Amino acid sequence: MVRVSTTSTAPGLPSPTHAPRLREALLAGAFTADGLLDLLGASAYAALARSETVPALRATRGDTVLDTLVRLFLLQRPVAAERARAALPLQECLDDGWIVRDGAGVRATVDIRPYGGPGGEDWFIVSDLGCAVGGAGGADGQDERVVLGVGGASTTLAGITVRTPVASALDLGTGSGLQALHASRHATRVTATDLNPRALHFTRLTLALSGAPEAELSEGSLFEPVGSRRFDLIVSNPPFVISPGPRLTYRDGGMAGDDLCRTLVSQAGARLNDGGHAHFLANWQHVEGEEWQERLRSWVPPGCDAWIVQREVQDITQYAELWLRDSGDHHGDPERYRRRYEEWLDAFEASGTRAVGFGWITLRRTAAERPSIVVEEWPHPVEQPLGAAVLAHFARQDYLRTHDDAALLADHFTLAPEVVQEQVGLPGEEHPEHVVLRQNRGMRRATEVDTVGAGFAGACDGTLSAGRILDAIAQLIEEDPVLLRDRTPRALRLLVEEGFLEPVRTP
Repeated sequence: MVRVSTTSTAPGLPSPTHAPRLREALLAGAFTADGLLDLLGASAYAALARSETVPALRATRGDTVLDTLVRLFLLQRPVAAERARAALPLQECLDDGWIVRDGAGVRATVDIRPYGGPGGEDWFIVSDLGCAVGGAGGADGQDERVVLGVGGASTTLAGITVRTPVASALDLGTGSGLQALHASRHATRVTATDLNPRALHFTRLTLALSGAPEAELSEGSLFEPVGSRRFDLIVSNPPFVISPGPRLTYRDGGMAGDDLCRTLVSQAGARLNDGGHAHFLANWQHVEGEEWQERLRSWVPPGCDAWIVQREVQDITQYAELWLRDSGDHHGDPERYRRRYEEWLDAFEASGTRAVGFGWITLRRTAAERPSIVVEEWPHPVEQPLGAAVLAHFARQDYLRTHDDAALLADHFTLAPEVVQEQVGLPGEEHPEHVVLRQNRGMRRATEVDTVGAGFAGACDGTLSAGRILDAIAQLIEEDPVLLRDRTPRALRLLVEEGFLEPVRTP
């Protein structure tokens, strides 16, 4: 049964009743991302991301309001009641359950982590105790329905999401509400769902404490809470871990192998409005005797373009060890750890899984007769945010499928502004061994080109058509222009597809 959550307080969790007053106090005390950096310094601030709190504790030994707020809400240390009263509307925080009495002092009941929004907003992400420092560092010692704070996966998803204004957005598996918070900046209506009712309440707290509009909050699995409704934007950082059995709600989806991710992606097409985007983080199996690219192609729903990027691959032992550490099994009984490790390896062996891939999946609802499905591996550094690069990728796919080779040669192009040319060769040599075009923004791709490709790219200033440029190059290198025109479109198409060349848009 699907339940739409109400404004009541979840048991043991704070009420958002006086969240605006608490927000005012946090801002007045400079409890912001910038304020933390100023107080702690770059070294201690970076240590927090590694779950190391000692430098921050040393940096907050003073008696300023900010020292108090950091120790109370970020480092989870009790503070004297008088210090808390000087920093907060104490009685309201006690009444609402943000803090509780602890002997002569007070302590926080939840983590609150300052988070800088993309437009300079001062936001606050609320999560379970022990889950803000170091981000989504795992649930060691936590209840199975623990709600994590900000982690690398959640910020990655926020960075790759297209941020155009939309009427409706769905954050599926909202957790502590980070994606819903981002969507609130550019979506008229935000819906957030989660199988864990505690997560929905944390999302409400995050939105309220960040001064963001309320979202529609619904409890349920996958698309069940929204039925057949359609959205302009869908984002999901689902419980994608491929595990031998569900233990932790935020990571183990309860389906065999990568079935949860496959189901989520394949069902998303029917929930997207025309032109809408869906963004997912996912894990997928590398199965013996099967190409992983084809496995992922089979997930793409009809009527959707797709761009799938594999960012990392781990062998099954690395993968099992990662998630055993995440749940804290490595700290317990060695025999219990060994049994759990065996369970993971047994499950992988039974399914023929030899490795696990991690990456991004983006869908776009399209009316094109031949949807574009691009599946690639790109483990190299990228420049976030990538939302604009995602939009540009699909725009290039639209262009390429409506332009045959003759149309490409008749069109005009410019070199993308972030592209530079590198020549590689031995010192003193007159001619380089090879030439590389490199992007300094976005995906930061690099591609090797021959002499013709380098000359062509250098001449693309929008003045001459591609065909005219090739004719001029053919004359310079004394090659048959017809043959050069015949063999160039494939390379030209790749340079356009990967964003090195941009078609000149004519009125």
